[in-house]
Amino acid sequence: MRKEPMKIGDLLKKYNLLVLLIVFIVIASILSPNFLTVGNVLNLLQQASIPGIVAIGMTLVIIISGIDLSVGSVAAFAGMISAILVSKNVPIIIAVLAGVVLGAALGLVTGILIAKFGLPDFIASLAMMEIARGAALLTTQGVPVFGLSNDFKFIGGGFIGKVSVSGIIWIILTIFFALLLKYTSFGRSLFAIGGNREAATLSGIKTTRNYAITYVLCAALAAFAGVLTASWLATGQPTAGDGMELNAIAAADSGNEIECDPTIRNRRRQPFRWYWFHAWNIRRCIPSADHHQYL
Repeated sequence: MRKEPMKIGDLLKKYNLLVLLIVFIVIASILSPNFLTVGNVLNLLQQASIPGIVAIGMTLVIIISGIDLSVGSVAAFAGMISAILVSKNVPIIIAVLAGVVLGAALGLVTGILIAKFGLPDFIASLAMMEIARGAALLTTQGVPVFGLSNDFKFIGGGFIGKVSVSGIIWIILTIFFALLLKYTSFGRSLFAIGGNREAATLSGIKTTRNYAITYVLCAALAAFAGVLTASWLATGQPTAGDGMELNAIAAADSGNEIECDPTIRNRRRQPFRWYWFHAWNIRRCIPSADHHQYL
């Protein structure tokens, strides 16, 4: 049976955000002739790279029908740790790894609390948000860290040619995790968990382990984004990353809104605490399928 071509109205409904983006680009180009210049586009790439890296991790969490409110605080904490170590002449690679590893450890705690002990995602990540923010402030009693080396500044604020290093890193990470989700059993298992966690468990998927790993990846990416922020600003700011979680949720859910059929999104809407976020709608974008394919 031949599939009927979509009508223009249906296409506009399905890709409404993409259409709005194009409209805003056109308007901005008319108002400012410099908007679509190469220099401005590369500048936008640098500015979007750090929240974009955080959004990658948030996308993983949203796929499993979760949420992580602690990413901004984890980013601040990791940035402070790396900045303190760099200011004490610790090798840059060790300073960066220390920040990322400690951030991932915080994500592991959140993941275990949710997956193993059954705490709601909102409560566990909200608690970790306060803990990580307090830890970031306590590291230097709320005082920013200055005196960072030029080599460290290159990671988040440097350029290769005319392209920012952080932008290149963002593109590489985006491609890597896109391939991870599409072509690995772990990536496919996340969709199965998000679609129906109980069915995924009965199918033999280690949902508890994968749930915790997802939060570790999300926190590690947020921590790395925090290190890039400290490098770009050339200072460790304990208040950095404030509101970053909402930007990450918006970015991840915008991709969901573009990719999913509106008829699927509007089906079985439930009055739940995440209704105003729309983040949980991504699980309704997963068509029913045999969960054994994810093993």
